[in-house]
Order: sequence, then C-alpha cells, then structure tokens
Amino acid sequence: MKLLKIKDNSRIPNTEFSRIEKLTEKIANKNLEQLEREGLFVFPETIKDSENIESDQMILQSINDTYKSGNLMGFLGYGDERLVIESRFCGDGEDFFFIHLLNRVLDVPNTVDLETHFSQENRVLDILMFLFPYYLNRAARKGLFKKYIVRVYNDQNVKGNIDIVRHIKENTPFVGNVAYSRREFSCDNSLMQLVRHAIEFIKRKPFGKNILMRVKEEVELVVASTPCFSLRERQKVVLDNEGSPVRHAYFREYYSLQKLCLLILRNQRHQIGFGLKRIYGVVIDGAWLWEEYVNLLVKDIFYHPKNRGGVGAQRLFEGNVGLIYPDFISKDRERRIIADAKYKPVNNIGNRDYLQILAYMFRFDAKCGYFLYPEIEGSADVILRMNYGSTYESNVAPRDDVRVVKRGLKIPVNARDYKEFVSRLADQEKLFKCAFLRN
Repeated sequence: MKLLKIKDNSRIPNTEFSRIEKLTEKIANKNLEQLEREGLFVFPETIKDSENIESDQMILQSINDTYKSGNLMGFLGYGDERLVIESRFCGDGEDFFFIHLLNRVLDVPNTVDLETHFSQENRVLDILMFLFPYYLNRAARKGLFKKYIVRVYNDQNVKGNIDIVRHIKENTPFVGNVAYSRREFSCDNSLMQLVRHAIEFIKRKPFGKNILMRVKEEVELVVASTPCFSLRERQKVVLDNEGSPVRHAYFREYYSLQKLCLLILRNQRHQIGFGLKRIYGVVIDGAWLWEEYVNLLVKDIFYHPKNRGGVGAQRLFEGNVGLIYPDFISKDRERRIIADAKYKPVNNIGNRDYLQILAYMFRFDAKCGYFLYPEIEGSADVILRMNYGSTYESNVAPRDDVRVVKRGLKIPVNARDYKEFVSRLADQEKLFKCAFLRN
C-alpha cells in the first residue's frame, strides 16, 4: 500500500505526491460536490444540505509547484494508494486534537477508550461508527422510513395476486393453502434492514454498545420494525441498497444514513473500497468541528445562530433583507459581543474576515468582536482598535471604544497520552472562556 500523510491548512511540494500519483490526479482541483458524486463521504451531511461546507471547497488545490490543503481532515484512497489528512495540531503517531473534537462534538461516551480504538489501521471504520448515532438520530426525526414492497404468502387468507407457478409447486397436493403476493407499505424494507445490519455490526465491536447507547430509543425502533431480519441476508441487503438510493427530498437524511451504513458494512472485511476503481473515503470539515466545539465551551454566554438551518436567522435590514451568518452573539445586551470561529492560522485571518465581523458588530450595536481560533504557541490576544478619521485629512487615530480581538485556544503539544492531553486542554479551555466573563 502506498501511503502519504499531510496536515490540514498547509502547502506541500508537488514532489511529495509522486507516491500517490493516481489518487492525486483524481482529487486535485476538484470541488467536494464533484468528489461526493464519485463516492466520497463528507461530514457533516451531504454537500447540498450542509450548513457549513461550501460546494466549491477543495481537498487539494494546485498552486504553482505545491498543493494546498484546506480545513478538511480525513482518509481517501484509490486502488492501493492512500492519503491521510491529519490535523495540523497532531504530533508524531497521534492526533489527539482531532480525536478530542470528534469526542466532544459527537458526544462519544466516556466509556469508549478513543486512544486505544482509534488506531491508524481502523481509523476510517472507527470514524464511520462514531458518526452513526448522529445520522440515525437525524433520520429518525422524520419517522421510520416506509416504502412499498412485495411480500409473498402461502396461506388460506388470500389478499393479493395469486402466484400460479408457486402455488402448483408448493401446494401439490392441495391442502387448503394458496400462494399469493401482496404489495404493502412497510417499515420492514431494504433500507431499514440495512440500518439494522449496521446496528448489529457495530454491536459486536468492543465499544459498539456504548456508542449505540446515545440512540437507544432509535435503535429499539429499528429493531422492532425489522422482524424479518436475518444476518445471512447481509450481502443481499447491501446490493439492494446500492442499486436503490433514497431519492425523495423529504427523506434526504435517510439518504445520508444509507450511504454511511453501506460504507460501514463494506468495511467489515477490508478497508473502504479495497479493489474498487473509484475514489473512496471520508472527509470531515475541521471548520464545522471547531465551531461546534467552541459552542460547547461558550454556549452559556453566547447564542449560536444556525441561519441556513432556519434557527436564529438574522437580517441586516427591515423586510427580511440581507441574511447574515454570525457564529456567536453574546447574551449580554448591555455589553454585546460578536464572535466568529475560525479554524485557520491566526495570520490567515485577514481583510475579508475583518469586514465581515465589523458588519455584524454594526448590525448588533456591539463594540467588541472576537475571532476564536486554535493555536499552539499560546501567544497573547491580538487587539485591533478601530480607526477613525481619514488619511486625506491627516487625522487617522485609533478609537478607544471599538475593537476586534484575536483570541486563541492553546492546544497542548507533547502530551504523553490522550488522558494527559485532555487534562491540559481543560485548563486552557477555562482560560479561553474567562476572557468573555471579564469583558
């Protein structure tokens, strides 16, 4: 197997990709919408439904003699070539920060030893299983998936179309039964069977039952709705779902769940897509993970609008004109703060970001704005004071009442194990949050 590991938000010389030349050719300069159609699994959700991922985002972008990676982390392959995109905060042989983000945002139970189970060999499958409760929960909100299926019977209560050939074969000599088939609108269909197979597969993993505890009620509903389930039917169920994707717009959450279950079940013997002549793998948007993680830290201080999802929508002007997307709006009306989560190096937070947060500050009459980003160095806050005056009049000077602050959360490095990393990060989380309490 040919393997290359790179970091997110970095530039890598073209020569480094010579060992995975075929895979690089397949993914370079292609946006996520294109790659998703070719089989890539993107979290959160599918491109067209995602609130956070832009369809023109690229995994690798060619710039001069380098390839630039973005906010995406994950694992991709083509044939025997593999590309691993790690967090830029990971050390040698570990990726504690990425694991911690998944742990907090996906609410992995404390009983799951992530450091032990999140091995390089099984990492793709582990991630897919950790995502399963998230997708099952979202799909279950729409109710159990039903569709018309044809069931065959052989009894005396004839309600459907009589099957002459099967009747002669099964009921000779005649003893009173009649072979017939009936079209029924049922939950016990190929998709729900697929979800059930994924559940049974996860259960057999050392940490599987703990993962499924997060969606205990949903799992019980799936089990109760699939009385015809049989482990021996797994291959047939997988093939049925591969040829029959969910297309109804109302059940788009079930389409994502279907894709996830197929990836999990294909992974039971081999790595994803082993032997397939197509791109395969899973990528996770680091910007989305970081924003949701920050929300967990400051949710008692800030509102967290999700405009594109219709939650807490904000507008610039009257008459529902000018939809805007502030990440965080403080709950303190007297000292309003606007904050924007940025999963990128502090030096990359620049002019467009400044203009955006200033527009939000003006809209909510806030005198202070924050950029919240992860960092290693642990430097002091960068305070930018708003200017007034004009260079034409030679009276430019900083204002005392309006400022924008770059506030970093220091990510521990050189931790001996995941437990130490979490302990050290908890101390940094307290310092990170205290800045807003003092403001």
